[in-house]
Amino acid sequence: MHNPAPVAARTPPAGDRPVISMIGTRAMLFEAPGEFTLAQQRRIWALMEEAGARSDVQELIPGVTNLMLVFSVPPERPAIVADWLRHAWETLPERHIAGRLFEVGVRYGGALGEDLAHVAAHTGLSPAEVISIHQAGEYTVCALGSAPGFGYLHGLDPRIATPRKSVPSLKMLAGTVTIGGMQAGISALTGPNGWNSIGFAEIALFDPHREPPALFAIGDRIRFYPESVEL
Repeated sequence: MHNPAPVAARTPPAGDRPVISMIGTRAMLFEAPGEFTLAQQRRIWALMEEAGARSDVQELIPGVTNLMLVFSVPPERPAIVADWLRHAWETLPERHIAGRLFEVGVRYGGALGEDLAHVAAHTGLSPAEVISIHQAGEYTVCALGSAPGFGYLHGLDPRIATPRKSVPSLKMLAGTVTIGGMQAGISALTGPNGWNSIGFAEIALFDPHREPPALFAIGDRIRFYPESVEL
């Protein structure tokens, strides 16, 4: 079966209750309430572990504060499964994953980080301040998807959060270090991309000949450091 991509960050469900909906006849999407926080994502990881023990679940696809369950056969009573998910969400403790630490060198600015000036203008900071804040944080891989090996990263300092571009870059290179809204990222494939490029890293996030093919896994942590700066 082809693995569907996880669902990226969307507008959080209203109120303090999760939203649960069927996608087709064999998939159910659980969307957590509230903002994209590491605590909420750890609860998603706990729900993923608990749902993985169900005999009717064939596949689990974690996203950013959401989880998709793919069933081996269409559930006869989806409402009962939804009630089970709500109860698990309300009672399970956070799941902490002791991931690996990656230190990633970045060539900030220049032609491959052409949106650095835009991020600086949007935030009211200098390009040097944006770089300093970006490389000072530690980022956690919350989910993988959208492109093979791409990690959705939590940990971006709100001071440098910048909306995605209205006109995407047509050919952003794999390895481009980016900011998209409240998330940081590293592009996994070369192609169109609406995130803001602030630098470039010599890193292969996906290699079909590697085992496992994806470099990052859920729970891994990333620290960026400047290899060079071109303002």
